[in-house]
Amino acid sequence: MSLWTAAEALEATGGAGVANWKATGVSIDTRTLEPGDLFVALKDIRDGHDFVKAALAKGAAAALVSHVPDGVPADAPLLLVPDVLEGLRALARAARARISGKVVGVTGSVGKTGTKEMLRTALSGQGLCHAAEKSFNNHWGVPLTLARMPRETDFAVIEIGMNAPGEIAPLAKLARLDVAVVTTVAEVHLAAFDSLEGIAVEKGAICEGLVPGGVAVLNGDIGTAGILRAAAEAADARIVEFGTGDFAARLGPVRLQSLGTTAEAELSGVPIMFKLGAPGAHLAMNALAVLAAVEALGADIAVAALALAGWVPPEGRGARWSIALGPAGIDGSVLLIDESYNANPLAMGAAFEVFVQAKPMDGQGRKMIGRRVAFLGDMLELGPDEAAMHGALAEHPAMKDITSVHCAGPLMRALHDALPPEKRGEWHPDTDALAARVPRLVDAGDVVMVKGSLGSNLAVVVDAIKKLGDATDMRKAEDTP
Repeated sequence: MSLWTAAEALEATGGAGVANWKATGVSIDTRTLEPGDLFVALKDIRDGHDFVKAALAKGAAAALVSHVPDGVPADAPLLLVPDVLEGLRALARAARARISGKVVGVTGSVGKTGTKEMLRTALSGQGLCHAAEKSFNNHWGVPLTLARMPRETDFAVIEIGMNAPGEIAPLAKLARLDVAVVTTVAEVHLAAFDSLEGIAVEKGAICEGLVPGGVAVLNGDIGTAGILRAAAEAADARIVEFGTGDFAARLGPVRLQSLGTTAEAELSGVPIMFKLGAPGAHLAMNALAVLAAVEALGADIAVAALALAGWVPPEGRGARWSIALGPAGIDGSVLLIDESYNANPLAMGAAFEVFVQAKPMDGQGRKMIGRRVAFLGDMLELGPDEAAMHGALAEHPAMKDITSVHCAGPLMRALHDALPPEKRGEWHPDTDALAARVPRLVDAGDVVMVKGSLGSNLAVVVDAIKKLGDATDMRKAEDTP
C-alpha cells in the first residue's frame, strides 16, 4: 500500500514534477533507504542533492528536491519545491490532516525517548500506533516522523525536543496534538537559556500545539510546575498532573528488582498496578505519565498497564548486558548498564540510584570481591556553572555505594578532583583513552555503569567492555524460553 502517490505529494507541497510514482516510505539517508521510498534531499552536514542519483539507483520512488541535481535526468521522478525542508513540513501537515486517529506529543528535559517508547508499547495493542524509530525530535525529525505516518494510524507518538528557545512550539503546532506530555524540567541546555524557568517556559510551549479540547499531562512534582500549568491554561487545555502529590495521577510505592520495576498508583481515583522491564523509580514516574496520556487519548488503561511489562529501555538508556569472561564464562561475568546515550545532573542522579541497586558478585576474578565501577563522561550544554555541576555529583547520596569512578573529558575533571581518594579512579582527557584502559579497570563480578552525553562518545567505552567477553543483551535473554 502506498504512503504517498505523486498526485498527493504534489498537492500537499504545491510542487512540480512527474505524477507517475508511488512511495511506500520516506527517507533522508541513502544508507538506510528502502526501494520505494521518497528520498528527501535535505541540507545538513552534506547537501542531500548530492545523493539523489544514488537514491534513485537504489530504488527510490522519487526525490523531493529544490533543483535538478547534477547527473540526474530532467525527466527523472523528481518533486520540485522551492525549499526542501518546507516541502517536508508540507507533507507532514498533509499526513496529519488525513488521519482520523489521535496524536500525543512528548517533551521534557529527561526521559523523552523512553516515554515515547513506553507510549508505543502501551498503545500498540489498541490500534495502529506510529512513532519514530529513533530520537527524531528536532526541526527535521518531527516533520519526517509525521510524513512517514500511515493514513490508517490510530495513535501517533511524536517526540519533540529543543536546543534553544522557540523550537518546540512550531513543531507542536505542526503535529496538532490531542495530548501533550511534559516529563520534567531540569538543568539541561542551560548554555542556551538564562535559567531553569526559561527552560520550563520552552517546555510548556508544547501546549501551543494542542487542538481545541486537548489535554496537557504535566509533572506536578517539580518546582516549575506552575509555569507549565500557566502554559496549559493559556492554551485552554484540560490539565492532568502526575507525581507523588495529591494529583489526578499519583504514584504510590515503587519496588525495584534486578531487571524490572513494580509500582502502585492511582489514576482518576482508581488504583492501578503496573510493571516495567527495567529498574528505576524515575521510569515508574514516566510510566505514570504514559498511563495518564493513554486515559486522555480514550484508550484502555488496563490493557496499556499490562503491555508496559514488556517495555525495555532503548539502547544506551539503561540497557543491561551480561559479559561472560573466558570460554563459556568459565572466568566469571560482568554486568554492564549502558547509559551512554545522554546525561545531565538529574539523569545522572537517577542512574546512580538504579546502579547501586545492582548487586556485584564476590568470589570471581582477580579481586574476588565484586565492585560497582562507574565510567563517566562529560555532561554537555550545562552553561556557565557546568564545572560545579560535575563536581557536585561527588555529593550524591548514592555515591557512598559506588566503589570507584573513572572519568573522561575536561568537565569530568571537576568530579575526579572532588571525589574522595578511595573512590577516585582514573581520569583521561578523552573517552578513547579511557576505553583503552577498560581491561585493567574491570574485573569479573563487577557491575559497571557507563554514562555521559552523546557528544562525549561513551559508546567507545561500552564497546570496550562488551569486547571483554561474550556479551548478551539481557533484554533479549529475558524473552528466550
